[in-house]
Amino acid sequence: MQITPTFEEIDNLHKQLVEMRIDYWINNSLFSFQWWLLLFVFIVPWFIWWKFVDNKRIYDILLFGSLLMILVLILDDLGVEFQLWSYPHQLFIVLPRLISVDQGIIIVAHMFLYQFFRSWKSFILANTIMAFVFSFICEPVTVWLGIYRLENWKYIYSFPIYILKSIFIKWIVDRVIRNKKNKFISKSN
Repeated sequence: MQITPTFEEIDNLHKQLVEMRIDYWINNSLFSFQWWLLLFVFIVPWFIWWKFVDNKRIYDILLFGSLLMILVLILDDLGVEFQLWSYPHQLFIVLPRLISVDQGIIIVAHMFLYQFFRSWKSFILANTIMAFVFSFICEPVTVWLGIYRLENWKYIYSFPIYILKSIFIKWIVDRVIRNKKNKFISKSN
């Protein structure tokens, strides 16, 4: 007969896990080479984005980036929770797992593609190229650096996800913009 754990047992194990993670982060991640690299890829892309963002379209671009951030956080959390991948090094112990990459370089790169490749054809092509670079170059580098660990995942699985998530968010944002323009046109008539 299998005994189901109680909530209290799960809660106690969770508390122990949190204490272990904090101890590990302080002693193995904080101020390590990987930590400084994660800080860099979290902050620098945003400065570059701020310098080159199209201010005429900033609200559309921010909507695209914000929705993508939410989706990326959800997907990353699911991947960690289902033990598809893990992160031996993190920038912040109290924030989502790999926030520096997920909310830094990946989001900024996607927002630049959304800004510069407006037609669907060019957007999909640019995202396919970026998906290839992130999946088969950046991810292996982060594995080699010990920042990212594949548990039950392969690089090839990431490739279509990079493409599909940005297509999905662009589709939503384009619909929102189109609906906004249609409402504005109908009010002015």
